[in-house]
Amino acid sequence: MNLEEKIQQAGNAAHMLQNAPQGPYAYPMRAEYTNWRDEQRAWRETAVLFDQSHHMTDIYFKGPDALRLMSDLGVNGFKNFGRNKAKQFVACNFDGYFVGDAILFAFEDDEFSLVGRPVAPNWAAFHAETGNYRVDVTRDERSLANEGRRLTFRFQLNGPATHRIVEKAVGAPLPRIRFFAMGEFEIAGVPIRALNHTMVGAPGEEFTGLELVGPSEHGDAVRAALLAAGQEYGLRQGGARAYPATAVESGWIPAPVPAIYTGEAMKPFREWLSAEGFEANASVGGSFVSDDIEDYYVTPWDLGYGRVIRFDHEFVGRAALERMADGPHRRKVWLRWNDRDTAALIGDSLFGAGPHTKYLEMPVSNYATGSYDKVLVDGRLVGVSANAGYTVNVGGWSSLAMVDEAEAVDGREVTIVVGEENGGSAKPTVERHVQRHIRATLSTRPLV
Repeated sequence: MNLEEKIQQAGNAAHMLQNAPQGPYAYPMRAEYTNWRDEQRAWRETAVLFDQSHHMTDIYFKGPDALRLMSDLGVNGFKNFGRNKAKQFVACNFDGYFVGDAILFAFEDDEFSLVGRPVAPNWAAFHAETGNYRVDVTRDERSLANEGRRLTFRFQLNGPATHRIVEKAVGAPLPRIRFFAMGEFEIAGVPIRALNHTMVGAPGEEFTGLELVGPSEHGDAVRAALLAAGQEYGLRQGGARAYPATAVESGWIPAPVPAIYTGEAMKPFREWLSAEGFEANASVGGSFVSDDIEDYYVTPWDLGYGRVIRFDHEFVGRAALERMADGPHRRKVWLRWNDRDTAALIGDSLFGAGPHTKYLEMPVSNYATGSYDKVLVDGRLVGVSANAGYTVNVGGWSSLAMVDEAEAVDGREVTIVVGEENGGSAKPTVERHVQRHIRATLSTRPLV
């Protein structure tokens, strides 16, 4: 069975995702190495090392048409893109709605990989296999779909001590690496490609974040060298509890519903996708509920990706995005939750005879693949809160949201509706509960 057949069998794509048994996106790594509070604090004060070797899909594209394939699908510009460069690749459907994003690595001028959640890599693989492209495709599935076998290790270091730690592990000065470019060096005799980007905060002159990639069989040796080098600088290993909280601080909305479930133009992709795959089994949760799956679709502007759109090349969705460009958009913002309201919600979810509110998992409260909670101003729906959690660096609960541009005013008080309608959906991660309104203060800039 394929995704299209599964949707037809379910009868309604929105209902299928609202009641899908899949919980939050899985990170197959140790939950905590010390405790998630100190692991969060480390990326702000010293450095943290996350093992990203297992949770992302990597698909490699090699051949003379590899760059043309990426350019035909990505809204990004590709002038001068080639070896040892990278970018946040963003793809849309034919109507200009977001399909997926991933990190695009250029290992050579004709060899790329897309790394991230499966949707964008799958979209590119579909076109490579069904279109007129001279490209070889190699899939390196995330560990949950691949019995743990990976082609590469991937270690992410974040924090102010990152540069010093990696330089000590290398045993020589690091090459200068521009933001979202890669450098090459060796650690423990192992050849490394290092991408300069950060998952927390804003990039600076010093490397506040490096993503190190090398052959999987040498991962243990490289990790040991990094940990030994980082001991004097307070390097901590980060686990699966702390890891998703990086997105809440940095501003990456990880799991909007991909705009693939409707439309004749997208039907061949749905028929190519398996009913057992990620797209067919993802779930959506939250207080925003619609019978129409298209009400969950978003644009690049909603996600803060308007800045990467370049109308200097032909790509899927270009004409639609050009029509949208001058219209109103939603804007990505941060919401700082009211401490008293949040404490009361947590207390009412756990104590007393009930009725209970929706439990907030610590430190990140996602209970579905994608989160859509209503954001209100004076009772009016102005957007959705998409990713919520607690970090010690913020000092409380916060979330990312997509709100109407007119409402994106620093200091504005909004209301978030936490919990699902009618006592909750059929998702096994959802207990019976009542909804609760939480006050929050809007910020157009990161909270830390």
